[in-house]
Amino acid sequence: MPNDPRRAAGQFMPASVPEDDADMFELAPVSLWLEDFSAVREQFERWRAAGVGDLRAFLAENPQRIAECSSRIRVVKVNRRTLSLFQARDVDHLVQNLDRVFRDDMLTTHVDELEQLWSGKSRFVSQTVNYTLDGKRLDVLLKAVILPGHEDTWSRVLVTIEDITELEAMRRTAAASELYARGLFEHSPVSLWVEDFSSVKALLDDVRERGIVDFRTFTNVHPEFVERCMQEIHVLDVNQHTLRMFAAPDKPTLLARLPDVFRDDMQQHFQEQLIELWDGKLFHQREVLNYSLDGNEVHMHMQFSVFPGHEARWDLVLVALTDITARKKAEAYLEFLGKHDVLTKLKNRSFYIDEINRLERKGPFPVTAIAVDVNGLKAINDQLGHAAGDALLRRAGEVLGKAVEKPFQAARIGGDEFMVLLPGTDERGGETVIESIRQLLEVNNQFYSGNPLSFSMGAATAHEGERLEPMLQRADAAMYAEKRAHYDGDGA
Repeated sequence: MPNDPRRAAGQFMPASVPEDDADMFELAPVSLWLEDFSAVREQFERWRAAGVGDLRAFLAENPQRIAECSSRIRVVKVNRRTLSLFQARDVDHLVQNLDRVFRDDMLTTHVDELEQLWSGKSRFVSQTVNYTLDGKRLDVLLKAVILPGHEDTWSRVLVTIEDITELEAMRRTAAASELYARGLFEHSPVSLWVEDFSSVKALLDDVRERGIVDFRTFTNVHPEFVERCMQEIHVLDVNQHTLRMFAAPDKPTLLARLPDVFRDDMQQHFQEQLIELWDGKLFHQREVLNYSLDGNEVHMHMQFSVFPGHEARWDLVLVALTDITARKKAEAYLEFLGKHDVLTKLKNRSFYIDEINRLERKGPFPVTAIAVDVNGLKAINDQLGHAAGDALLRRAGEVLGKAVEKPFQAARIGGDEFMVLLPGTDERGGETVIESIRQLLEVNNQFYSGNPLSFSMGAATAHEGERLEPMLQRADAAMYAEKRAHYDGDGA
C-alpha cells in the first residue's frame, strides 16, 4: 500500500500494458495504483533467514523497520481518478509529495498490510486515513492484489483506494448520536425501563381471538391471566437512576429481584394497564406503588409508551417512573392536618362535622355519642402555663386514641372538649366504652407524675329515625351534669 517514507524514494515508471487495458486502468472510476513490492519481498526473505517468525512483534521492537519496508515500494503508475482524488496536477506532483498523502498513523495501518503479505496472502485489505495535497483528510478503504504471473516476485501489485470519507462521517455521526442517546438514557434523572411486551400482546391477541369482548370482566374473573401477563414482561435495560431509586447495587441484582419491587397491589394497577392496552392506548400514565430492595415504599408516576415503529409487536416499550414519594407524603400530611388535631393526634372538628352528617344519612343506627371534657384544664393553664395544659391535652389524646378503634372515632371539637362517636352501638355499648376510658385514665395517671388527668363524660344514643343533633345535646348535658358533680365534690 502507498505510504509516506516509502514514497519519498519511489519512482514513476510507465507501464507496458496492452492499449485497451491501459485505457481501462486510466479511466477507471476508482483510484488505482500499480506498484512494485519486489524489494519488500526481498527484505522479508532476509528477515526470515535471520530467524524472524513473528513479523508484528519484530516491527514493534523497532518502528523504523516499518518505514524501511515502505521505502522499498515503488509507484509504477496511477490513474486519473487518483490524481483528482488527491488534488495532484500530475503523476510527478503526486509522487514527489507522497509524504503529505501518507502520514500520521498511516504506518500503524501499514503493519497490518505487511503482516498479511508475510503470512502468504496474495491480497490484503485495510481501512486507513490519507490526505489530499491540499490537506483534506480522506478515510479510505484500501484493497491490493498481487497480479497473476508476479506471485514469485511481487513486482506488480494493483492497489485500489476507495474514498469512504462520507460513509465514515455518517458512521461517526451515528456513533456519536448513539453515544449521546445512551448518555441521556443512563444519566436521566428519571427511572427509565426498556421492556419487551411482545409476549403480552400475543396473550391479549389470543384472548381476543377467542371472542372475549368485555376484557375488564374477563380479568376480574381470571386474575391468573393478569399474573401470567406480568410474568411475560421482559426487561431489556434500566438506567442508573433506576438502580439508585430502588436501592439496587447493579442491574443483574435488580432484575433478579423484580418480584420484591412489583408486589402487593401492583397486580391491580397492572390490570388497569392491560385494559388500556386492550383498548389500543399505547401511551398511558398512572400512579403506582412499588418497593425498593431495602423494603421502603416508593410512590411512582408511571408513563408507558410503545416505541414508534413497534406498534405492531410491542417488542420495544419505554416505561418512565418519576418518584413522587415526597409529594405523596406531603399530600398525606396535608390530609392528616385537614382531619386531625395536631396536638392530640385525634380527629378534628372539621372531620367531626362531616362524620355527623354522614352518620345522619347512612348510619348505621343506633348511634351513641360520648361527650368528654378535661377537668381542671383552665386552672392548670393559669397556674402552670399553656405548656403544662398542652401536655395534659396530649395525654387526653393518648387515652381516647387507645380506647377508641375503627369504626369508632374520637375528635377534639374545642379547647378541652372531645366527642366520641360510636356508630352501630346502643346505650350498653356506650357504657362499656366509658368504662374502658376510665380504666385507661387510671393507667395513664400511674404512668405520668404530676397533674392527674380527669374526664367528665356523658353519653346519649340515637335510634333509627331520630336526629343526631338532639342526641348530641343530651350527651353534652349529661357530661356537664357530671362536671358539676366533679367540681361540687372536690370544691374546685
